[in-house]
Amino acid sequence: MRKNGRLPNLHNLGIHLRILVLVNLLAAITAVLLSQKFNDFLPLLAELSAVVQPILLLSMLSLYLLYPLLKNLQYWAGIFCILLLEIGLTFLVFVFFSQLFLLDGLPSPYRACLLSAIVTGIVFYYFHLQQRAYSPAIAEARLQALQARIRPHFLFNSINAVLSLIRSQPKRAETALEDMADLFRVLMADNRDLAPLAQEIALCRQYLALEKLRLEERLQITWQIDDMPPDTLIPPLILQPLLENAVYHGIEPMADGGEIIITIYTRHRELHISISNPYAPQNQHHNGNKMALKNIKERLSLHFDLEAGLKAEAKKNRYEVHIRLPLTK
Repeated sequence: MRKNGRLPNLHNLGIHLRILVLVNLLAAITAVLLSQKFNDFLPLLAELSAVVQPILLLSMLSLYLLYPLLKNLQYWAGIFCILLLEIGLTFLVFVFFSQLFLLDGLPSPYRACLLSAIVTGIVFYYFHLQQRAYSPAIAEARLQALQARIRPHFLFNSINAVLSLIRSQPKRAETALEDMADLFRVLMADNRDLAPLAQEIALCRQYLALEKLRLEERLQITWQIDDMPPDTLIPPLILQPLLENAVYHGIEPMADGGEIIITIYTRHRELHISISNPYAPQNQHHNGNKMALKNIKERLSLHFDLEAGLKAEAKKNRYEVHIRLPLTK
């Protein structure tokens, strides 16, 4: 993400739905302001919609097609290009369509272009505010993950496990130290952009390998990822905190431990990720995992809007978190 912000994902259906609602809401407000009396509202709204809807639909189609080019521009350059596009489309549609529909009482094409620029500015300012509202979740996720990593019981137990292996299994101890170094390196990085799923899985394997050192046979891991698309892009650090919760809330409270099941598959051009762990309400440490789930929901909304979702539920004696997000290459 660039420092000044970034354009919303104009290939996202949720973004286009928001644009549709915002523009029509602004048109309705305009009709209210221009109406002399209540009976004038609906006819005036119908006249405005006859011009606004063609401009809106053409704009959404154009933005969808041009997004691969627009997203490579600097933020303000992209906004400027979108403003020019909207002004041009408005002028063409207003001149030709207004004559075709023989609409009276509408402003001049130049005033219509000015109104279109104002509406475009309002819409993209809304998306800018939405980004600012969700962006702290990224920094918060990094801080939470780092705090989890330096949690005394994890850090000290991992170090003790490594020390116990130095003489008997020096190679394994060396690998464990490398895993710890890699974890800290990723957590200290600027994790704002999407990352390949394979990279996140590699990080999770390193984390679980460290937990396996201290929990040994109490921790059983099952990976069901044969249908996983390794190159699809996801927000970084969304799986590792969930596995952290699964170990801390699902395995550690159980005297005999248990099994964590990670399932990743695709369906209808969506990526599905499921993490399941043992669950016993009476043995839970506390409800701290709600904070991590809230943070992940916010980051999914920031990157994918309405096209992604997270659901967590306890079923019988297991707790499952299910993430759904679009396939992004």
